[in-house]
Amino acid sequence: MRSDLPEMTAVASRSEPRPIRVAAVADIHCHADRPNPTVEALARIDPDEADLLLLAGDLTTMGQPAEAEVLARACGELAIPVYAVLGNHDWHADLAGEVTAVLEEGGIHVLERSWAIEEIAGIDVGIVGTKGFIGGFPGSHLPDFGEPLLRQVYAETTRDVEAIERGLHEVAVCPVRIVVMHYSPITETLEGERQGIWAFLGTDRLAAPLSAHDPDLVVHGHAHCGRFTGRVGEVDVFNVSVPVIGRHYWLFELEPASAAGTSIR
Repeated sequence: MRSDLPEMTAVASRSEPRPIRVAAVADIHCHADRPNPTVEALARIDPDEADLLLLAGDLTTMGQPAEAEVLARACGELAIPVYAVLGNHDWHADLAGEVTAVLEEGGIHVLERSWAIEEIAGIDVGIVGTKGFIGGFPGSHLPDFGEPLLRQVYAETTRDVEAIERGLHEVAVCPVRIVVMHYSPITETLEGERQGIWAFLGTDRLAAPLSAHDPDLVVHGHAHCGRFTGRVGEVDVFNVSVPVIGRHYWLFELEPASAAGTSIR
């Protein structure tokens, strides 16, 4: 795994109250019958290290409930809240409902076109989550035209875009606002992947509500060969896929603020 990434934290402009510490990771790819070092590391996260754990999809390898059980057991005893979205691997066996149920039995809150507010250190943290979907970027957009099956794909992405918009509206008053998805909303974090497959790794249609609402942190996965960081306007976007970050999770610090995006330092 890569280990040459610089130390970075995401911060805003105010120093009080204390920062909210967020651990985030994607593409864990649990198997039911073999050890997973990332899962073992997640099970050891201490509340003195992180206030919140975000899992940005592809939690399983083949979308089997038994694979989800591995992660659910590891997170079941954590003293911090855990929020997750599913990824394409988690849908592979068409058992997403069962996978979700297993994760939630282990105390993992699964967001799918939904949102939640978690109080951390006296601060309301709004979390908006959805898997996201495909559709491409400038020069390779899938249009809302033609065969009904392709138009269904377009409509599926539309529902994700609308869910992010709706969720960010619902958490607008929170001093800290986070968006978690699996697919990428920008091309910058896809750089390193073959450009011919970018349309299957996300779409900039997912970026529209981010630009409109300026959340404090956006994380995704899916692009194993992509880049760690990019931006949508003034909003920082991070690809926290395990192969990209080169570690078991990344830690961010977010300063509560009434109206400020994140910056990199």
